Amino acid sequence: MKKNVTPAFLLLLLITLTTVHIKAQNTDKGLYPHTEYQELTAPAIIDSAEWDKQPDKLCFTWGSTDIRYDKQNVPQNIQRNPKLNLSSWKGEKLNAQFVLWSKQKHKRISLKYNELKDNKGNAIPAQCISAGFVRYVMTDELNKERTSGCGHRPDKTQWDSLLVADPIDITPSFALNERNVCPVWVNIKVPQDIPSGTYKGNITIMDNGKESGSLKIQLKVGNNILPLPDKWHFHLDLWQNPYSVARYYNTGEWTDEHFEAMRPIMKALADAGQKVITASITHKPWNGQTYDYFKSMITWIKRYDGSWEFRFDVFDAWVEFMMSLGINRQINCYSMVPWDFTFRYFDERSNQMQEIKTKPGEKEYTEIWTALLKSFAKHLKEKGWFEKTCIAMDERPMPVMKQTIELIHSVDKEFKIALAGLYYENIEPYIFDYCVSTDQLFPWKAIKRRTAEKKITTYYTYCADTRPNTFTFSAPAEAAWIGFYAARLHMNGYLRWAYNSWVENPLQDSRFITWAGGDTYLVYPGFRSSIRFERLIEGIQQYEKIRILRNNYLKHNKKKELAELEQLLQTFDLEELKKGAKAEQSVRMMTEFLNK
Repeated sequence: MKKNVTPAFLLLLLITLTTVHIKAQNTDKGLYPHTEYQELTAPAIIDSAEWDKQPDKLCFTWGSTDIRYDKQNVPQNIQRNPKLNLSSWKGEKLNAQFVLWSKQKHKRISLKYNELKDNKGNAIPAQCISAGFVRYVMTDELNKERTSGCGHRPDKTQWDSLLVADPIDITPSFALNERNVCPVWVNIKVPQDIPSGTYKGNITIMDNGKESGSLKIQLKVGNNILPLPDKWHFHLDLWQNPYSVARYYNTGEWTDEHFEAMRPIMKALADAGQKVITASITHKPWNGQTYDYFKSMITWIKRYDGSWEFRFDVFDAWVEFMMSLGINRQINCYSMVPWDFTFRYFDERSNQMQEIKTKPGEKEYTEIWTALLKSFAKHLKEKGWFEKTCIAMDERPMPVMKQTIELIHSVDKEFKIALAGLYYENIEPYIFDYCVSTDQLFPWKAIKRRTAEKKITTYYTYCADTRPNTFTFSAPAEAAWIGFYAARLHMNGYLRWAYNSWVENPLQDSRFITWAGGDTYLVYPGFRSSIRFERLIEGIQQYEKIRILRNNYLKHNKKKELAELEQLLQTFDLEELKKGAKAEQSVRMMTEFLNK
């Protein structure tokens, strides 16, 4: 999308933007590498005897998507299996993983994909198959008590740190060093219109331009059809951070280059079924809890006469860009109640930025927000976005929420409200989009009523959740487990506070000074996906399968099948998972049932 920079837009940038405060560290036309990069090194215990046993050639075999394979040791407990058996619905994106290793150096490993054919002349085209070499990023661990991933951790030497497999690279070839391992993540996108049947093919591994061997794929495609992502019912709400992209790519904020850098990152989010655009309407709504803090997409201006004016140029540009990619269901605007109750504005009398501290219930707060909400409502209605927009808050106490809701509805009773935080029975009926943490129990009767009222009810995980979670050290199956758990609770979906709030150098080191490794982002610059993100999408697809089967069983009065489905969903028990139950066991068992 081409952005035309108007004089008003330039003024807006002058008022709202601040200078990037990170020193350039690499070229690559940005502050950091985003095409090719070198992983960090870390001391590791290497089993030299096991490497000595390996043949003098490139080794490879199918592995498991449940395992993050160690970089410097020969894969253990892995069957030398040249054939992969998969089952799927039509329209599903499948995950698989194979592993490469060698005690010798291989300068250029690449892959060749072949179509998958059945015995009737039908084929899944080769372009439906893709793969990426899995790279390694530095991570840490939970706190010393193993009870949380929260807490200040400025001194990285106090925490156990190791390299883990997570980023899925975008380079077409890879140089494998001697006595190293490289996993390869494979995606197969099954066409919606493909006939049911068993399809066979292979992936060929090329070593410096020559065929080194191949791995076979056998895929059984069933009769059921999975809708396209934009038709999924799962309410995915991963918070986006455009400011992180501007810093990393050194594009400046809201320039043409900024939007183009964001395009593949946000398009991948749309392809995952994202429903919500994250918009910041105040400066630092979360008090700068990420490496790149959020700035207001609305310009606040206090005129000479004391009146307020609000400009929406950046907000409009951001929303239009995201909608052009297919994320168009909802706009959540944060926050009327930022963590420190400080609001930033441009003051015409002093001709500079000023800040004011005021809380709900105070006269000044009411005056400012009444003016903003009136202006905002008028603008949203002119743009045709009012029905899609929620005034959103997170983790705010009930008295503050009650006062804020009253103020919002005093301006316009039709304004929708979103809250991510604790469950409050007294204000629940006024919340359109209500998201609670895993330690909160949302009453089943309330969920059922809200579903009938077409309100959104979801849950979220955060740093305090030891399991399930999407840290870079979390078990990969936990990301898939998240979707199944939403289905068990009959909730509409899932929220995660950080899709791409990158740390200083996310391709190398996922650790942050405040949260456990990987807590602030799911994807990498490039765009590079991750094992965590791919498994999360897998779980969302299974949620959609469950929804479709539930409706089918209810419609056709298949009580036995429905009872079996619900019984299997009970294995997704949060308390048992926290006690040590393996997420991959329940995920695998339920997936096999859904693919019958």
